[in-house]
Amino acid sequence: MSKLDKDQVLADYTAAYQQRHGTKPTIEANAGWYSVNGGKNMRLAQLAEEASALSAEAGNAATKTAKPKAAPAKKAAAKPVATTPPASVKIVSSNKDGLTAKELWLQRLEEQPTLSRLPRGYDS
Repeated sequence: MSKLDKDQVLADYTAAYQQRHGTKPTIEANAGWYSVNGGKNMRLAQLAEEASALSAEAGNAATKTAKPKAAPAKKAAAKPVATTPPASVKIVSSNKDGLTAKELWLQRLEEQPTLSRLPRGYDS
């Protein structure tokens, strides 16, 4: 495991963030944790990974903008894909008994001898 240089990692992250988003990030340090723009706290190693990811994204965006845009003609010729749910998902539009959620819960409580009870504010 290699030691990370805190100043170098923060400089790399700041440069990559600024290149990608156009603004300089606010990095707050607290006991070995770093918060970027008030977001989720992360360790220095995570900041180094984020810096490499941001610089890779910025490189990909630069190469994408350099290519000529002839792709929209092909997209118009493609067939629209019908959206269907996966076979494992079963969509139920109504239940067979016609019970509401409250009625079903009341029925379940009456059938099974448990210590469960109706929620507060239940209107019967």
